[in-house]
Amino acid sequence: MRAAARALRSRDAQMTVELAVVAPVVIAVALVILNLMGFVEACAAFDQAARDAVLTQGVSPAGEQGAAAVDEVRAAIADLVGREDRCEVEVRSEGVSWGDGGTFAVSPLLTRYVCTLTYRPWPRLLRLPGVTYEAPLALTHECELVVDRHRPGVVI
Repeated sequence: MRAAARALRSRDAQMTVELAVVAPVVIAVALVILNLMGFVEACAAFDQAARDAVLTQGVSPAGEQGAAAVDEVRAAIADLVGREDRCEVEVRSEGVSWGDGGTFAVSPLLTRYVCTLTYRPWPRLLRLPGVTYEAPLALTHECELVVDRHRPGVVI
């Protein structure tokens, strides 16, 4: 009887040790998967929001072309994407050129909007016994759209 009780206690102790070793690894893997799913979701929302914002705000912005149009597009994308705690949106516009180093302008009416999403994972740093999880500084996703400013709805 005593031998059976001793064997049962040693199995319980072995399970406790195994749980203590495996639990931090499982938590770290779960956090990586959670952040990856959040990044994929943010990218999907960002792609749709960028297309919609460029088509509505970038084609015919209120006022002058240039910085005002970029600000309107960025604000519209940030509104549609949400997630202010983890995501940052940047937008820049440039003329469309052809050739090495942009030597020949294709059309003065075409504008390329380059929209960039920066996703910051949570948590930045997690330390558990035996495992240290450090998230990368940021994950980025970029979307480019070329539009004709004077022909609403035309995407090239």
